[in-house]
Amino acid sequence: MPDHAWALVLLGAIAGVLSGMFGIGGGIVIVPALSLIFGYELQSAIGTSLGVLVMPVSVFAVLAYYRAKQLQIAPAMLIALGLVIGGVFGAQLALNMPTSTLQRVYGVFLVWVGWRFIEPRKLWAERAGRTLPTRAEKTAEPQVAWYIVFGVGLIAGVASGLFGIGGGLVIVPALITLLDFDQKRAVGTSLAALLPPVGIGAVLSYYDAGKMELSAVVFIAMGLVFGA
Repeated sequence: MPDHAWALVLLGAIAGVLSGMFGIGGGIVIVPALSLIFGYELQSAIGTSLGVLVMPVSVFAVLAYYRAKQLQIAPAMLIALGLVIGGVFGAQLALNMPTSTLQRVYGVFLVWVGWRFIEPRKLWAERAGRTLPTRAEKTAEPQVAWYIVFGVGLIAGVASGLFGIGGGLVIVPALITLLDFDQKRAVGTSLAALLPPVGIGAVLSYYDAGKMELSAVVFIAMGLVFGA
């Protein structure tokens, strides 16, 4: 048992709470915390985060979306396949990238996440007393080409393996913006795609490279399940 086991459980709990409250991925919290607070090398922080996120913690949310008919199974399966393949590629990319370069790339990624979360266009519109047009909920399921859906999963998988995230930060915006999904259907489909252990290839890549702390994975996962 590591000396800071309870701190790791607390980290997982905080990541779970923030994930449940704001819809952000736990990896966005886990990776920077492991690197900045616990002193992990960035690649080890990413590998450990992926080890935590490989568990199917969203199973109940997926069931709820399925009962509400707000997920599409076929696109979810294609995205999941892309996640598996892309995750391995992203992991190898991160493992073979100089740490200083990976830090800069990760910093740019976090800025993009913050930009999306703050939504400057929405803030400016509210200040000006305007409302941005919203995407209406659809009763029909969008019909899109299989290779486009697979491509979304592939790109999300690369981001997952590279940054230690689940992939939903890429999948949901892509489904809404590019494939005309409404918000609920996009979230449900993304959660369904992430439910299987799609990150296992990336996890094994980091494990084989010695860039994963299994004891930390266990304790953070305990906190994540509780916090979420």
